[in-house]
Parts: sequence; structure tokens; C-alpha cells
Amino acid sequence: MTYAITAAQPDDAATLGPLHLRNWLQNYLNANAGIDESWIREHRGSSATAEGITQWREFIEVANQHPAPHFCRVVRSETEIAGYLCGHRDQSVTLGPMHLLDHAQGQGLGGHMMTEFLTWAGPSRIRLGVTDHNERAIRFYRRHGFEVTGERYLWRGRLPTLPMTREAPSAADFG
Repeated sequence: MTYAITAAQPDDAATLGPLHLRNWLQNYLNANAGIDESWIREHRGSSATAEGITQWREFIEVANQHPAPHFCRVVRSETEIAGYLCGHRDQSVTLGPMHLLDHAQGQGLGGHMMTEFLTWAGPSRIRLGVTDHNERAIRFYRRHGFEVTGERYLWRGRLPTLPMTREAPSAADFG
């Protein structure tokens, strides 16, 4: 299958909202933490509603009009959107959300999206939160220079999350 990484387009919102919910339902269930389908739908289900899709559309429109503070890329195949990586900049740069469908993993697409994101972020400190049981994602982020930078915390009082940071490169890194 052939894939292309492109800037997200406003019409992609109708796919990205439900895909974001699907990602959570596939990857964040955790019986030990009390995270079941109803909890995920309560906290992330709105992304697949008309209101959530409108929010995705607005984010994408702003990202395309004002790329300095907003970033959003999608992985396209001939038939579907197979992944996405978004982020934003305010006082610091935040990476997330990011997801690739299973059949698109292992082909370097995540690395290519990350390279585009890191180029966009420039010499900035970047932060993210990753579920502490998602070892594959933690390994991926470490390969791209991120380190766990704090204690595990519970997102929304329940989801075990690790803060990770990629420090801004120093001037010596460019020498």
C-alpha cells in the first residue's frame, strides 16, 4: 500500500474525529485503572460527535491559515486516513495527539511525521503525555529524543500517564 503524509484538510475532520475515538478505544482500555469503554466515551467520545468534528475542522483550518502555532498532518492511503499527528505552540510546544492504524505501523510513517513535527517545532522544548502502559509509544518517543521527565500522574483522575520532554537543542548541537 502506498502512503503519503500531507497537511490535514478541513474535510478530514469527519474522519479524524471518529478515528481519534477509535484510537482511544483500541489503545487506552485498562481494567486495572478502571478505564473501560464508557469512561473513554465520556472523556473522548465527543471527538466523534458533530461538535467534536466541528472542533477538528476549526483546528485544521487554523493550522492551515496560521501554521506557526498549530501543526496537523495526516497519513493517507488510496482509501483512508491511516494516521495523524497534531500539536500546538503556546508558551511551549505540545505534541499530540498522534496515532497510526496498525496496518500503517512499522513502515517509517511515524518517524516521517515526527521529523516534520520536529522541523516545525524548531529549537523548542517539546512536551507530551503518554500512557504508562504503552511501551511501544514510549520506545518510539525515546528514539526521537524524548525522556520521561516527571512522576506518573492520573489524567482525569484515572489514566496513568507519563510526562515526556524533548529539550531544546543547545547551540553546541548546531556546531
